[in-house]
Amino acid sequence: MSARRLRIGVAGLGRAFTLMLPTFTADPRVRLVAAADPRAEARERFARDFSAAAYESVEALCADDSVDAIYVATPHQFHARHACAAAGAGKHILVEKPMAVTIEEAARMVKAARDAKVHLLVGPSHSFDAPIARTRSLIESGDYGRVRMIHAMYYTDFLYRPRRPEELDTAQGGGVVFSQAAHQVDIVRLLAGGLARTVRAATGRWDDARPTEGAYSALVTFDDGVFASLTYSGYGHFDGDELCGFKSEIGGSRDASQYGGARRALAGIDAQREAQAKNDRTYGGPRHAAATQSPWHEHFGLVIASCERADLRPQPDAVLVYGDEERATVRLDKPAVPRAEVIDELHAALVDGVAPRHDGAWGLATLEVCTAILRSAAQGREISLEHQVPLRPAGAPAGR
Repeated sequence: MSARRLRIGVAGLGRAFTLMLPTFTADPRVRLVAAADPRAEARERFARDFSAAAYESVEALCADDSVDAIYVATPHQFHARHACAAAGAGKHILVEKPMAVTIEEAARMVKAARDAKVHLLVGPSHSFDAPIARTRSLIESGDYGRVRMIHAMYYTDFLYRPRRPEELDTAQGGGVVFSQAAHQVDIVRLLAGGLARTVRAATGRWDDARPTEGAYSALVTFDDGVFASLTYSGYGHFDGDELCGFKSEIGGSRDASQYGGARRALAGIDAQREAQAKNDRTYGGPRHAAATQSPWHEHFGLVIASCERADLRPQPDAVLVYGDEERATVRLDKPAVPRAEVIDELHAALVDGVAPRHDGAWGLATLEVCTAILRSAAQGREISLEHQVPLRPAGAPAGR
């Protein structure tokens, strides 16, 4: 692989950027050269930290000739506009999940990238995680027979972390279906081979003060009779990290004594103070705490892939294999760079001409399942899918 270093521009210096920052600073294959954010304090911090240009608008960032690729980490409702602006300027694109809020927006993004002959990758999502990738490789080995069923379940306090008003508005991409189902859907699609066919789902809105989906459960069917159950709750009661050795979603250690902390922190504050609390903790804010490298791989709760001759369970440090006659543990090395798998795919696409698995068509297919969860719950019926694509073989040449 070429040692060429990619020059990254960041659109949006919010929470998503904070989580990717340890990757960008630790991986020698990338360099942060520019950013855009409407907040002056964030731009000033970025310019100081990286001796780089910082712009007020994404359009100005797109016009910067020093940028090879733009990481679109703006709020969900702006992803399509900003990705299309990047493509129009000839920049490659890494866009945060969810890819967009509607299928029409996602299709517009795919077309813009194709017309501009640039790569469009959707991520990071937890389907990039090394334990999930290793589980997929175990499935592809054929040693355990075909995958037949997948179960994915996670319980968190997602809905009670400080939110801006639009993050509690489903129409603008708020709620757990857009923000969290994108992870679970990506995982089960990757493990099952990609070609989902139908969705039957129910969603929960159980707190009038947080008027969006806080929970969902879905049954997704795939080609060849494979099916997957997906369950998620963000209502802050049971903690799904208990099922992963109290390792956090981003691979660190959890303190069980902090139970209920998210709800307590929000008690008695109004929407304006809540939004300010989020801004204060965001990059450039007075209470911003930089993310640190975690000792283990990231995870997204309990995942079990049931094959004909074994159940496979990815964990932050291993994949557990429950076979016909014995249980085995496939150990994983600690990550040298967090989320390095995202940069692997981006660098391979831009430098070595390797087609990314998580391209625009893949991201659109994942978004279709997410929107089908909402439609199925609203209409009380099974939804058939039309935009699904198979998992691309690793190492396939790009054909933009």
